[in-house]
Amino acid sequence: MATVHLRIGDLVWGKLGRYPPWPGKVVSPPKDLKKPRGKKCHFVKFFGTEDHAWIKVEQLKPYHAHKEDMIKINKGKRFQQAVDAVEDFLKKAKGKEQNSDGKGDSKGKKSPNKPLKILEEDDEDLSALKDPSEKSVKDDPHFHHFLLSQSEKPASSMEPISKRLKIIEEDSGSTSIQAADSTAINGSITPTDKRIGFLGLGLMGSGIVSNLLKMGHVVTVWNRTAEKCDLFVQEGARLGRTPAEVASTCDITFSCVSDPKAARDLVLGASGVLQGIRPGKCYVEMSTVDPETITELSKVITSRGGRFLEAPVAGSQQLSNDGMLVILAAGDRTVYEDCSSCFQAMGKTSFFLGEAGNAARMMLILNMVQGSFMATIAEGLTLAQATGQSQQTFLDILCQGQMASTFVDQKCQNILQGNFKPDYYLKHIQKDLRLAISMGDMANHPTPMAAAANEVYKRAKALDQSDNDISAVYRAYIH
Repeated sequence: MATVHLRIGDLVWGKLGRYPPWPGKVVSPPKDLKKPRGKKCHFVKFFGTEDHAWIKVEQLKPYHAHKEDMIKINKGKRFQQAVDAVEDFLKKAKGKEQNSDGKGDSKGKKSPNKPLKILEEDDEDLSALKDPSEKSVKDDPHFHHFLLSQSEKPASSMEPISKRLKIIEEDSGSTSIQAADSTAINGSITPTDKRIGFLGLGLMGSGIVSNLLKMGHVVTVWNRTAEKCDLFVQEGARLGRTPAEVASTCDITFSCVSDPKAARDLVLGASGVLQGIRPGKCYVEMSTVDPETITELSKVITSRGGRFLEAPVAGSQQLSNDGMLVILAAGDRTVYEDCSSCFQAMGKTSFFLGEAGNAARMMLILNMVQGSFMATIAEGLTLAQATGQSQQTFLDILCQGQMASTFVDQKCQNILQGNFKPDYYLKHIQKDLRLAISMGDMANHPTPMAAAANEVYKRAKALDQSDNDISAVYRAYIH
């Protein structure tokens, strides 16, 4: 966007990255809020909300001169509501001018200035920040890239704002789509018009498909156990008879299955995905598998003219249900971009890590750390009990220190309550530990901690804990 000369009060279109421009007004920043260093920018208030951000001048355009063009390229409901808010503002401004010229009643009381408000991506009650006189656009995924976010709650006064503002800037070299829209918080995105296929409706896949449907995507589902598809068909999904049929009739087909063998069978088996791949069709492998499996699948898909992306997810069943997964992607960058609205529906953020295989490597490392950590926590709880210490007190102390986290609290509470309903299968974390150890062997890198943890999970599996939650590793220490 070309650089323009703007003044306080000018109406503008503000743009960040590859996301559509949004209508706003140049306003004065708080006195204690400094401009970002080395950047020519203006402080902009966006219509339909009380949100503000610093926007670089080259990412701004005059509102009136570009209104028609912007309305042509942006059709979302939230976008239209923001444009309506601008028109309401202009009507009110025109009315005030008429009143000042003696054409109307100028004795009305002046509206008090509204406090600067900052919506945050982790706010529990965003409605508390909404001006009831304006239509909300807080749910629009494009607009969330204009928000000023931090981990603390919004200030009730102006004083501390500058200390907590995180200035969002375009970074052309970034490999991450940060805070893509989380359905648990934002609830609305603009779905792609591409036909989506999804293979595998397990703990993770079920939550993912549910959120894709909620956000308006056209989804065709298939599962090895066909009756699992029934609920999603009732929610509006289409039913695919075979993986090949799904791949041939959909533009982008996702799969999320249990292990490398299942992932290969889905593609290479009878009526598999490979039989339905045509030039231009996209296949996205979301299963947590080894890099070698990803390389193999990438080669066979692309050999048929297909486009391949791996996108394993970090999270649990609950995070999948909440649309708060973290997506690690690698492979064809254009497929990653085509999947933008899907990733926004299923996750809170996504990362692009380069060539195919890199996401598998990163995911195995993450799960290796998580699995080893869970085994250590279980070991600590059992040692506390063996030495006559209160397990609850151990947990209370742990959750007040530097290791405090939702993960620790939830998993320990599960153990103390004897609740091992699976949120992430124990057999899957053991599989990931095994694959991570193998990856370390190939890189000639020692993984002694993971190897020790793996033995504990293997013992838990021998005690028939495979289909329980990973926290059931605790039982390996008490038998």
